[in-house]
Amino acid sequence: MEDKLTRMKELIDKLNYASKMYYQNSSPIMTDYEYDKLYDELVELEKETNTVFANSPTVNVETEVSQSLEKYEHPTPMLSLSKTKQVDELIDFIGDKEGVLSWKLDGLTIVLTYNNGRLVRGVTRGNGIIGEVVTENVKQFKNVPFTIPYKGELVIRGEAIIKYSDFEKMNGGDSDDEGQYKNPRNLCSGSVRQLDSKVTAERNVNCIIFSLISTSDDILPNSVLERFEWLKSLGFDVVESVKVNKDNLSDAVLSFKEKIATYDIPSDGLVLTFDDVEYGLSLGSTAKFPRHSIAFKWKDETVDSTLRKIEWSASRTGLINPVAVFDPVELEGTIVSRASVHNISIMRSLKLGIGDTVKVFKANMIIPQIASDVEQSDNIEIPTTCPVCNHETQIIDNNGVKYLSCPNDFCHAKFIKKLDLFTSRNAMNIDGISEQILTRLFKENMVNEFSDLYHLDRYKDAIINFDGFGLKSYNNMIASIEKSRKVKLANFIYALGISEIGFSRAKLICKKFNNDIEKVRNLTFDDLNNIDGLGEVIANKWVETFNNPDFIKSFENVLKEIEFTDVKTNKENNKLENLTFVITGSVNNFKNRDEMVEYIENLGGKVVKAISNNVNYLINNDITSTSTKNKKAKDLGISIISEEELLKMGNK
Repeated sequence: MEDKLTRMKELIDKLNYASKMYYQNSSPIMTDYEYDKLYDELVELEKETNTVFANSPTVNVETEVSQSLEKYEHPTPMLSLSKTKQVDELIDFIGDKEGVLSWKLDGLTIVLTYNNGRLVRGVTRGNGIIGEVVTENVKQFKNVPFTIPYKGELVIRGEAIIKYSDFEKMNGGDSDDEGQYKNPRNLCSGSVRQLDSKVTAERNVNCIIFSLISTSDDILPNSVLERFEWLKSLGFDVVESVKVNKDNLSDAVLSFKEKIATYDIPSDGLVLTFDDVEYGLSLGSTAKFPRHSIAFKWKDETVDSTLRKIEWSASRTGLINPVAVFDPVELEGTIVSRASVHNISIMRSLKLGIGDTVKVFKANMIIPQIASDVEQSDNIEIPTTCPVCNHETQIIDNNGVKYLSCPNDFCHAKFIKKLDLFTSRNAMNIDGISEQILTRLFKENMVNEFSDLYHLDRYKDAIINFDGFGLKSYNNMIASIEKSRKVKLANFIYALGISEIGFSRAKLICKKFNNDIEKVRNLTFDDLNNIDGLGEVIANKWVETFNNPDFIKSFENVLKEIEFTDVKTNKENNKLENLTFVITGSVNNFKNRDEMVEYIENLGGKVVKAISNNVNYLINNDITSTSTKNKKAKDLGISIISEEELLKMGNK
């Protein structure tokens, strides 16, 4: 008994840590196959010992909440579903009742609230109790209606997803070069939980509704399927579903399975729920699971193959990802011969060896993965040089997960990410040029450094023939590039992607030296170290960058293409000097929050993200709001002002 309890504690620690790394940090440390195997072992031990520890993943929700987005407490906890891999258990679950069988979507769960026909709130699931407010990002989803015909309050749940086809395009069509995007779910999670809604807009995020939670009046039918039909009539995309009973359930599961190979929406199984809503709710719930539904996960089909080599694929982030190459095998109807191993930690945990027999499967019946290595020779040598630039590699440890990395800031594998930053809103603000297009331009050898963007007219005929582009898109892109030739110095400095120099620090440095490009480019370690808020690490990075000949060459070339529009700071116009502000809610008199921040900083003020005793004013056009920031400001005695009041202060 004691040995079993000890093993249970070991499993709980491993599973909880794996969940944290996957859900919170998007850094898997074990395969799905290995996780499920350990989870199932824990479940069996809990049954045998009749003991469940309080921190067991079988009774707790995994996802943690980010610290950078506004928090929202769900009116009722969002529970996960109990799971099975046996069709017989689904049949036992449904009994003599009718049910609804639908896809279990693999994305990021979102709760949408509509009031008076308008979308008023979008919140992530978070940890099931506290979620993150992502309303502005939800408005950028491709298929979420902003207004609907129903005028009462409507609360629904859906899954934010990125389709496989869009995911492949964003990865440049190269499935081995995963870059920062390990799978559609991780990309979707990062896209939705963004502070910049422009990023969300570029990622083609969709939301598929899978549950109607409540309405403000008693208009709803008692059938899940009929509720789905009503939601469709309001303009929502609803999860694909069929009505089932114990007699046709097996055939329905098989029908879904046959669709997986061509299904464009990420799914990791099925969900069975009672069609009778009131009956399902009357069953109540356990501490973790509602009793009205159950999840079905596919049994992983594994086949044996022989590992022939590990290829190392350099990514946009500087990480060099191991890719297993094995003898071709047939899995779920297709021939596969490659599988990403994600990172060094996973590779070492599998103890992979060249020539070993490996068990291969498809995660969610889609993505090839290595389940285990039979011989566990563990003889893979880790490269000492980058396969792209030949720079010496290094192994980095991120929260216990080890990765191989190329530290060369000017490695071409990283250039796509740098281009994406260069063109972003707070940088050169070039619209109409997505990361997908940047990747294509780079692969076609049209853009090899920043300045090449200003000479794309050389390739007009080729660019207008890019998939999904055309003459109109080309003209819009060129017009935006031309407009970016006039730029403020701080935006340009941020656009260069200097390590540790975000937009706020770029503005701080440029303002300190009166937006003088010659002074800024020749700053010394002491110049920077003496600026409050920087320090030795940042000063060293800056000086190191401006002494790098590759950087200077790129810097000089792009300087020839642009013109700075800054007006030197007028010290007599610092009407907001020594005042600190926090901004929340929507803006009315400015194009966006960034423009308001710029207005405040140009008048000598400072903008921070969090409410504290150091803040003088909270700017919120809805002064009577009961938001967390409003409540905290009132508790601390901080004045809450509108935009109009801010403008009056600036014009005194």
